[in-house]
Amino acid sequence: MSMQDYLNKLKAAKADYPFQRWGESGLDQYSPEACAAFTKIFDKLIADLGKLGVNADDELKLAAFEQAVLALNDLDDEDDRLIETEEREQLCELVNTIATAAGLDPSEYGNGEGPASEWREW
Repeated sequence: MSMQDYLNKLKAAKADYPFQRWGESGLDQYSPEACAAFTKIFDKLIADLGKLGVNADDELKLAAFEQAVLALNDLDDEDDRLIETEEREQLCELVNTIATAAGLDPSEYGNGEGPASEWREW
């Protein structure tokens, strides 16, 4: 895979961000600030993976996922209404989409659930 194809796949994962939908749900916990915090975490993950490049070691890519999941844990600690069952499923699915775009097989991590399950507390 070329570096440009890799970057395009990563950027394409942004189409799966559920945060705008959450913001439009009418639930007060999904304030513009909260949705922006989720977006920032995932934008950083995608940017970090992009900087690492297509041929980076899986361990380096996983370290980027760890940082993102730990940041999500912090968000959940601040307001435990932010990540409930449906949101948890959507976040895990998004992490797996990004992992696949980054050339990782999500089923190899988190007992088959994906990289988020390696570190998530939500």
